[in-house]
Amino acid sequence: MFWIFLIEVSKSIELSMQGKKIIVGLTGSIAAYKSAMLVRLLIKAGAHVKVIMTPAAKDFITPLTLSVLSKDDVLTDTFDDKTGRWTNHVDLGLWADAMIIAPATANTIGKMTSGVCDNLLLMTYLSARCDVFIAPAMDLDMWKHVSTQHNLKTLADRGVKVISPTEGELASGLSGEGRMEEPEAIFNQLNFQFQKGLPLSGKKAMVTAGPTYEAIDPVRFIGNRSSGTMGFKIAEELARQGASVTLISGPTSLHLANPRIQRIDVETADEMLLACRKFAPEADLIIMSAAVADYRPSEVSETKIKKGIKPHEIELETTVDILTELGKTKKKGQALVGFALETNNELENAKGKLKKKNLDYIILNSLNDEGAGFGTSTNKISIIDQSENVTAYDIKSKSEVARDIVDYLITRI
Repeated sequence: MFWIFLIEVSKSIELSMQGKKIIVGLTGSIAAYKSAMLVRLLIKAGAHVKVIMTPAAKDFITPLTLSVLSKDDVLTDTFDDKTGRWTNHVDLGLWADAMIIAPATANTIGKMTSGVCDNLLLMTYLSARCDVFIAPAMDLDMWKHVSTQHNLKTLADRGVKVISPTEGELASGLSGEGRMEEPEAIFNQLNFQFQKGLPLSGKKAMVTAGPTYEAIDPVRFIGNRSSGTMGFKIAEELARQGASVTLISGPTSLHLANPRIQRIDVETADEMLLACRKFAPEADLIIMSAAVADYRPSEVSETKIKKGIKPHEIELETTVDILTELGKTKKKGQALVGFALETNNELENAKGKLKKKNLDYIILNSLNDEGAGFGTSTNKISIIDQSENVTAYDIKSKSEVARDIVDYLITRI
């Protein structure tokens, strides 16, 4: 048997196809119906898709269906008699960041091996300079035939990435290997390939976000005004740059745009501390943007304190300083980043926090800067390193601020 590209993708991998240019080729197989879902997944992920169909593929699914899904004309011939337009296969091969032929029949696989180019799809394949994937689809005996296996090994040796078919019921009525892999798995393989070139590929990151709530009674709590937006944006940007991200979030109404980030929901400072202790040891990069409550009631009423009752003092005790705890247990090669939200003596306080808590970097916000802090769609930051070098940024949207933070860290780790 020969080498086959394995499909095993972590759920935490970011969808990295935004703006990628992908050719999806279809050949004459009943499995062509699955390619409609593959095109839909690619478009939803932000990729630009061009579909090329062999003449036989049109017997199984209409070009109109794929045109609607891809939001572009479907290409089937080198020359269009109606428009007089010639499709340049060389330009197509240069345009693409990746090419996937799904389904790939035994016939097309044989032609690819021999260099036959009697249709637009094969001509484009021979012109492609990008990574090429094939997802074979055929009957059991065709798949196992020595000529098919020889052709696949030859293509794999040439760098074509073969996504192995699965076992199941086949169109012939037989059951066995030969079913084209499911669209989601093919999509994940393409996504994984793009991940390899990202700057944080293979890195693990942990991010905290949002407030914590410390109960007074079953109804009331001590908290703060943090929405969690900054931390969520940082988590999404880290994932976009290839990192595997664990986001530990206090109470917030925010939702993630990237479903592949692992999200851990907590409420109190103690719960956040436990989660951090669990995930921090494996992280290469830790960014602590959560606004953790500094105090909590020393006693929590089991019932709601009634309004008519004379107000009484609430005795407070300090919560554990999570950032300090992580600074004490920081491993060699692990980057620990904290946030400092200040109202006075901002720079001096931030530098003091950096040293005291054994941080590698600290990100300073000042509530004296208009458009910074809690409850805004913008932020204004300065990043300070261990040598007390200060990199200041203008006020920007929180998405842009997250990008600035991650780009800064990439250049240093």
